[in-house]
Formats: sequence, C-alpha cells, structure tokens
Amino acid sequence: MTAPLTTTPARPAAAPRGRRRRAYKGERTLRNSVVALIIAFNAVLLVYPIASAFSGSFHQWNPLNGTYRWIGGDNYAELLHDPTFWTSLTNTLYFSVVVIAARVVLGLALAYAIWSQVTRHKTFFRAVFYMPTVTPMVAIAYVWKMMYNPQIGIFHTFLGIDINWLYDSTWALPAIMFMTIWKDFGYAVILFLSALHSLPEDTLEAAAVDGAGSWQRLRHIILPLLHPMTIFVVITSLISYAQAYVQILIMTQGGPGKSTFLISYIIFDEAFQQYDFGYASAIAFVLLIITAALTAVSFGVSARRSGGRA
Repeated sequence: MTAPLTTTPARPAAAPRGRRRRAYKGERTLRNSVVALIIAFNAVLLVYPIASAFSGSFHQWNPLNGTYRWIGGDNYAELLHDPTFWTSLTNTLYFSVVVIAARVVLGLALAYAIWSQVTRHKTFFRAVFYMPTVTPMVAIAYVWKMMYNPQIGIFHTFLGIDINWLYDSTWALPAIMFMTIWKDFGYAVILFLSALHSLPEDTLEAAAVDGAGSWQRLRHIILPLLHPMTIFVVITSLISYAQAYVQILIMTQGGPGKSTFLISYIIFDEAFQQYDFGYASAIAFVLLIITAALTAVSFGVSARRSGGRA
C-alpha cells in the first residue's frame, strides 16, 4: 500500500516589488496625512487660542470698542491688589478641597460596599449613583435652586429648615458645594469599582488564609493598591472644579455679595459682562499655573509613595 503523499502548501506568490512599494508609499502618505490633520486641528483650536489669550493678557483688550493696546504686565500687577480676585481664589480652594475630599471618601466607601457585596442589586445602585453624573449641570442646578427655595423648596416644606440658602452669604457656597458633591460622587464610585474588580484575587485570598480580617485587608492591601486610582480621581477632580462656574452662574451669579465668586466665574464675569478680555486672560493664566502646580505636586506625591514609579 502506497503511503499518501504529503505536500507542503504552496506559499502565496509575493506581490511584485513595484506593487509593494506603491502600497507602502500609500500607507505612509495616509499616516502622514492623519498626523498633519491632528497637528493642524490642535494648532487651530488649541494652540492659537491659548497663544492669543496669553498675548491678550498683556494688552488692554475690549472687543466691543476695538481696543487692543499694549500695557505690559499691568493686568498681572492689578491682580495683586484686587480683593475680588483673592476672594475668588480663596473660595475656589475651599470649594475644591471640600468637594474633592467628599467625592473621594463617598465614592470609595460606596464602591467598596458594592464590590464586597454589602449591598445587593449592584446594577441598580451603579445606575442610581451614576445617573446624576451624566445629567447636565444646567438641569441639576435649576432643580436644586428650586429645592433651596425658602418658600416652596423641599428643605423648607418637608424638613422645616428655614434657611435662605442661596441668599445668605454664610450658606450660599456650602449649599452649592453640597449639590456638586451629590451630582459628581457617582463618577468616583464607577472608577473605584473598576479598580476594585481588577485587584489580584490571589493576594486577597492569601491574606485571608493568613488570618487577616476585613479591616486589615482594606487598610494594608486594598487601599494601597487603589492609590493610583485615588490620585487619578483627585487630579481629574482638581482640574474639573478649578473650572466650575455653571452652577454659580445659574444659582447665585456670584452672590450674595461676592460670597460665591469662584475663579472661573470671575473670568466669565470680566470677559463677558465687563468685556475686559485682557484682565480675564491674565486671571486665566494664573489659574492655569496654579492648576499645573497642584497637578505636579499630586504626581510627585504619587511617585514618592510608589517608590519612584510615576
């Protein structure tokens, strides 16, 4: 009996060299075109506006009457003696620290409760916590402005609290901070939940076998492993809240007095209500420097805690 012949599959014939060269040239042209398009897009919509604003910060700039006159560093010098700027800077730091701390603590606690099955119906709670985050701030601000109403608001009608929340300089900013925390902590819940699901199960099981309790595993294993995600939440929140102004515009317009002036709101006020674009540009660049410095500090702390690994 003759053994069946085994044949090696024929290799597909290589394309002619000229065709390969044309294909490579076409691929390279497409790649270069995409890169050029991205560079042009960023140059027009990002670099040019930033450069224009930076130049404008050294000018007296009013587009309504066409004024654009070089004044050097006068806008920056004026900032040093502007009490409204310092009030808005203090309010922004107060607002950011409290809201970010609450966002991290609440987000982490609820994510851990869902992940460790302290609560059932995980999908339901994920949806409930995340729903305010995806709702536009404009809609949320109008609803909460009605809830804070001293005559028909829920705090007065159902809880009997007679505080004129948004018209009292003591309570206006904390009231807006409370609304912002309620709206945004669901974002942190989702991020921490994804980080918890990626934890190494063998490490947690080994700790449990060695007799580590729930609190010990949380403190010595889970929280250190969640440190990169915590830094990410802090940095993204810092950048976001440094630009917060929509809720201020809708709920208080900076009042009463200037008790709810945030630094982003004063930029909006100077640019689009006072039409002093040069001064607004100077404030914007100071805000940019502060945000970049705080972000660099956060990255530095994170790198130090992780032993030099950024």
